[in-house]
Amino acid sequence: MVETRKIVIVREHITCDAFGEPCEQVCRVAAAAVFRNPIAGRFAADLTALFEIGAELGQQLAEQAVSQLKGAPVSYGKAAIVGVSGDMEHGGAVIHPRLGGPMRAAANGGDAVIPSNVKIGAAGTSIDLPLGHKDNPWSFDHFDTMTLCVPDGPRPEEIVMFLAYADRGRPIPRCGSGPIKT
Repeated sequence: MVETRKIVIVREHITCDAFGEPCEQVCRVAAAAVFRNPIAGRFAADLTALFEIGAELGQQLAEQAVSQLKGAPVSYGKAAIVGVSGDMEHGGAVIHPRLGGPMRAAANGGDAVIPSNVKIGAAGTSIDLPLGHKDNPWSFDHFDTMTLCVPDGPRPEEIVMFLAYADRGRPIPRCGSGPIKT
């Protein structure tokens, strides 16, 4: 059973680009759970407990995040920061094997791989959570990032798991719709 210390929701409404140029409103929502890492401080070949935590928290957080969007989710991403008594593989175990299902269900599907990032860090460490279109992995307009942190997490024996959704791509995207073929 997961021992969750806190849930954090971050909601952004973007109405203009960095230079003040108005854009169609973009809503991005990230949800984070700070929880005790049940295998912190030791090697474990079997990471099933972390797979289960990803699935359990994933369903809860995905539903909460999507409910905060202004429009339907079109892009998504996930990340984890593992406290210093853990291992990178612990973060991967939380966000890879079982988190995708609940995230896709909350987004009403999703054919594309969910972009992700994992790192080790102390309390207050930030992470860049990548976002990508849920169905089209080549939609350059939806390549985006949210920089996120929880000021008091993760503690050494904790993990912070993040997932995020957006209801449109970047403000005023101008990078094209796919790779340039030469």
